[in-house]
Amino acid sequence: MTHTTPAFRSAADLTWEPTGPGVRRTLIAYNDDLLLVKVEFAAGAVGALHHHVHSQISYVERGEFEVTVGDEVRVLRAGDSFYAAPNVPHGVVARQAGALLDSFSPLRLDFLPAAG
Repeated sequence: MTHTTPAFRSAADLTWEPTGPGVRRTLIAYNDDLLLVKVEFAAGAVGALHHHVHSQISYVERGEFEVTVGDEVRVLRAGDSFYAAPNVPHGVVARQAGALLDSFSPLRLDFLPAAG
């Protein structure tokens, strides 16, 4: 089965899903090779330390985050980014309310709606 979004999508068509206290995400666009997700965090919200087989690049759209990748911890602000290689533990704490744009390769099937 091939997974893909339309070539163009309006922000009004995006569906938000709560993923934890003070955290919600929406799938912006994807195909079987790539996924772009926007994740919004309330101040103090946590993206728990985790790992997965996907390559991940995250861009700080707004806010301030304490980011852990492997054994390194840094504070990132709007315009900063980080890369988490496959199976490397990573997570964030929102020091201020903000949003991340997370890209994954390949597609994270576990993020797709059940009808996927």
